[in-house]
Amino acid sequence: MTFFRQYIAPLLIVLVFLVALLAVSSRIFLVDDMAAPAPVEEMVSPKAQLSTSGKVSSLPPALSALVNGLPDDAAL
Repeated sequence: MTFFRQYIAPLLIVLVFLVALLAVSSRIFLVDDMAAPAPVEEMVSPKAQLSTSGKVSSLPPALSALVNGLPDDAAL
């Protein structure tokens, strides 16, 4: 156990660090458009927008306010 703790574990830690350093440093050599961060906004197809904008059919009334939000009219 001491052999693993003194020699193998530190070697594994250093190897993981070096692989991570290599992966991060390789971004320098990528072309400009691939070196940029990934876009944050989601690409949603028009078909998916139609299906998600409809009402959820099998939702209990107690949960509808959590999913759809509170109604604009306070009397409801």
